[in-house]
Amino acid sequence: MAKEAALATGKLANAPVSMLDGCTVLSWQGGPAPDQARLAAEAEAQRKADDLYAKSDAADHDAKQNTGRSAAELAKAAAKDAEAAQLAADSAQASVALAGKREERDKAFAAAGGASFGKNGLHELGAPPDAKTAEGIGVGSSLADLHKAYDARGLKLGEAGRFELPIAEKPGWRFEFTPAANGTVGGVAISDGVLKCR
Repeated sequence: MAKEAALATGKLANAPVSMLDGCTVLSWQGGPAPDQARLAAEAEAQRKADDLYAKSDAADHDAKQNTGRSAAELAKAAAKDAEAAQLAADSAQASVALAGKREERDKAFAAAGGASFGKNGLHELGAPPDAKTAEGIGVGSSLADLHKAYDARGLKLGEAGRFELPIAEKPGWRFEFTPAANGTVGGVAISDGVLKCR
């Protein structure tokens, strides 16, 4: 589903609550309102990570081109290697900061639900807090009930710490159940499983 078609239903708020990784995240009507400070912090973290990655990649490529033999050429090559190493370290730190912003976005999305759209349309749909699956699993369900309902259908713990269940009727898509610290389900979503929308 395209974002415009989803907005036409009137069930989603018009203004995004997150724009990380090219994903436009909209909350349900009556859900969390956009936080301009958070949006600005996300945009800056994204800009910084993208900029440093590009600079690091270019510096690494440039450093590999140095094949000098004289002392001056070797010194220049060593300086370029050091610059490339520093940019790689800075890029890694920026990536960690960006990952922190992603985690904040994902926690808010799991708690409140909403819809995330990329350039190809719907990327993820987070259930409202009172929604339940056909098997009665929703926010507040015990993890024991989650396992009882879905282990036989292929429920597994994914890399992001969420329980994942393939959706047979929609190849490539899956249910994602976010566990809460108290042993219950903290959020339910369906996702195409792609980290970035761009």
